[in-house]
Formats: sequence, C-alpha cells, structure tokens
Amino acid sequence: MSYTELNLEMSDEHMALKENAHKFAVEVLRPAAIKLDTMTPEQVIAKDSIYWDCMKKMYANGYHTILIPDEYGGLGLDPLGIHIVFEEISYGSVGFAISIGVACFSAFYGSLIADDPIINKFILPYVNCKDASIMSCWAITEPDHGSDILTPYTDTFHNPKIIQQVRATKKGNKYLLNGQKAAWVSNGPIATQAALFVSIDPSQGMSGGGIALVDLTQPGVSRGKPLDKLGQRDLPQGEIFFDNAEVPAEDMVIDNESYEMFTDITLATANAGMGAFFTGVAQSAYDLALAYSKERIQGGKRLCDHTTVQNKLFDMFSKVELSRAYSRAALIYNLSTTPPKTQYSIAAKVFATKSAFEVASDALQIFGGNGLSKEYPIEKIFRDARAGLIEDGSNDTLALAAANLILREE
Repeated sequence: MSYTELNLEMSDEHMALKENAHKFAVEVLRPAAIKLDTMTPEQVIAKDSIYWDCMKKMYANGYHTILIPDEYGGLGLDPLGIHIVFEEISYGSVGFAISIGVACFSAFYGSLIADDPIINKFILPYVNCKDASIMSCWAITEPDHGSDILTPYTDTFHNPKIIQQVRATKKGNKYLLNGQKAAWVSNGPIATQAALFVSIDPSQGMSGGGIALVDLTQPGVSRGKPLDKLGQRDLPQGEIFFDNAEVPAEDMVIDNESYEMFTDITLATANAGMGAFFTGVAQSAYDLALAYSKERIQGGKRLCDHTTVQNKLFDMFSKVELSRAYSRAALIYNLSTTPPKTQYSIAAKVFATKSAFEVASDALQIFGGNGLSKEYPIEKIFRDARAGLIEDGSNDTLALAAANLILREE
C-alpha cells in the first residue's frame, strides 16, 4: 500500500485486517477480475468460471458475513473495520466487492428482525456456508423504476400512480409474487435467494411496499440473460421474473407499515458502502498512475518530473484522501446511529463515485495511449468507475433525495 493511514483510531487489528484484505485483493481478485472482463456474461457465471473460485475464497475468509452481527457468527467488525474491508476488496475489484456485499442481503435483513425462524432459515445457513452455494441479491430495480424507488419521504414515493412492478398478493398464509425485476439486479443471474422489494398496497404508491426473503430456486422464478455491459463485467447482473412464485407470510420481514423507514435504512447502508467501494477504486487508479509516472520517460525525463503531471497527481491524491475521510465518517456514523442521517451516506456515495471516475480519468490520461490498451488495468478501472455514477441510485436523483432530507430537518 502506497499511502499512510491518517486515522489515529486505527488499531493493530485494523491494520492487520487492512493488510490481509489488500493482499487478497491484489493477488487473488484483481488478476481474476481482469480475466473475467474479457469473457462473455455467460462465461463469467459458468460453473467452471474463476468467478466461483474467488467467491469461494471470499466465503472461506468470512467476507460474506461482513454485515452480519457477531452473535450470529458474522465477522463482528466495527464500522471502521467494515469500511476497511470493503475499500480494500474494491481496490482489487469493485465488481467482486459489490457481489459479496449483496450476497448477504437476505441474512442482513433477517438480522434486523432476528426471530428464531428467520435466524434458523436465513442467517445461520448463510453464515455457515463456505462454498458460495447460498447467495442473496438486492432485488429492487425494475424496468420502469430505478432511482425513484430510492426516494423515501418524498412526494414521488407516496404518489399512488407510481408503484412497483412486482406485486405481492396475500393468499392465506403466503404471498403470491408476480412481476419483473430489471437486468441491473446484482447477483441476479446466480443468487439462490433474494431480499425482494415488492408492492403490497398500491394505493400508497412506493411507500406501500414490503421486503420479502424469497427462495429463487422455486417454480415460478425465472431469469433473463446475464447483462452484457460496459464496466464491472466481473459482477453478474440480470433480470428476475416472478409468475405466481410464493413466499410464506412470515418471510415478508418488512411490511408496508415500516417499508419507508427500512428503505431509508437500506439507502443509508448501501450508499455508505458505495463510498467505501469507490474510495478503493480511486486509490487503485491513483497508485497505478503514480507508479507509471515514475517509470515512463517523456521529453527526456520521467513523467512525474513534469509540473503538469505533478499537479494532476496532487489533485488525484487529494480526492482519494477526501473520499476516504468522508466515506469513513458517514459509514461509521450511520452504522452506529438509529435512525441514520441518510443524506450523509448519499453525499459520501456521490462524492466518492465522482472522485473515483475523475481520478481514473486522470490516471488514464497519465498513461496516455497505453491507458487505452487492455494490456494495462487502468482501462478496466476507468470503465468500472463510470458505472458508479449510476448504480445504487444515479447521482443526479440521489442528490435530490438528499436535498429533500436536508430541507425536512428545518
């Protein structure tokens, strides 16, 4: 690692956690991610794909339990430790970081409810899984709804003309599920279960939703083709269709009475995580550019000896450090406070993703023509960073959602 830790609260355990995760990311995840980037989406998720080798290694390391409390067998990390692991895994591959991050979503929501049937059905089997055979996804995005689903406490969220496309209809002691989730569901093509966001009471608009923990291996569930996309090609994403699929009533863990509040909690947690992810992306781009600038000779001297390059490197350095400081503060605060201050998580996500893209763009510029070549990883990192401005809520819409939250406090 080429940077100095400015956080005086870093313990020896935090430093060891950081070094181990960084080593794993560089030696295992980055080489695999580069290989997966050249494959078709179908090849990425094939049974013999290196994707599965890496996921199994992450499960064996316990990274799949990063958001699960220690009383259920999770890693038991404090918020700073969570940020450290997310950032370092993303340093090697933000696609793998997002994939392992959403893999726990069913168990994560289960831990918020924490009654015995949910613990035994969704949490303990997942925590004890070491081979990536149990994997969740965050099934929220839809063909006609993306960032607007992530705008709790707005007029849009309560508009009865705007409702989710996946409907849950109560029938006896179960719900019947019908509708479609969009191609942007992370882990959608491979997940065995889902934290599924659904419409329960359409008269309430988006706010009349619920969150169900759903078995995706049952009849009535089908998948579309895995998505072929610009960046994060090491992250499987794809459509999920529901045709009278079933979920027991007790597995509708969040009903329409508390759905808006839990959507806000989800947004606060996910966006804080995105801030950590893309801090790692920015750091990786900066490190590559810095190293290259010390080796590449142009105009009779090293690139880094040119003042224009020095200015660019300083600007990149500043953005990385500011992203780290702010995203850590937001994640630590919002994982430690109820209710969360979601505007801080949104600001961290927007700032970190924007910074990562700008740093990656400047890094590619320093590489010059070589930056456009697939022989160098900066080209992939640039494409991966661009996706961050859109995923988990587009920055434009998230900014409006955060502004609404700020104005509500007055």
